[in-house]
Amino acid sequence: MIELELTYLAKSLPTNLTELKSKKIIDLYVDNGTDHSDLRIRRNGDKFELTRKTPVDDGDASKQTEVTIPISKTEFESFLPVKARKVEKTRYYLEHGDRTAEFDVFKGDLSGLVVIDFEFNSEEEKDSFEMPDFCLEDITQETFIAGGVLAGKTYSDIESELNRFNYTAL
Repeated sequence: MIELELTYLAKSLPTNLTELKSKKIIDLYVDNGTDHSDLRIRRNGDKFELTRKTPVDDGDASKQTEVTIPISKTEFESFLPVKARKVEKTRYYLEHGDRTAEFDVFKGDLSGLVVIDFEFNSEEEKDSFEMPDFCLEDITQETFIAGGVLAGKTYSDIESELNRFNYTAL
């Protein structure tokens, strides 16, 4: 499956954020010997899955090949002792026009970081999308924010990168 997505730093949060539909996500990124792990084991609300995401074209993170295999809770839990870097976040869903904005509010060591994803059905939709006013900056092509790179880091580890965009912790 090809995933078309744009990722933004959040400028602000909806006032009704905690009332929005949401789910808790735990990602375990398996060490693959590089700075960017592309194999993810995820608790996605009440579902569990194993996913590998890789760019279709080098240098374009907005278009990824995504292969996902559903797994059981027992299988997910069997990965917990594996050498993996963890990311915890709550994903909130905000309807914005004909799109859904996915607000990822990071927890733990990355607390203060909020990114917003939009998914698209076609290249044309993605290319014509206008950034909403609650977004600060398009960071789709920024490597430091990719899940497999972000995993295991702290907010202070990425703060200098965030400062380039005048991001304020939310």
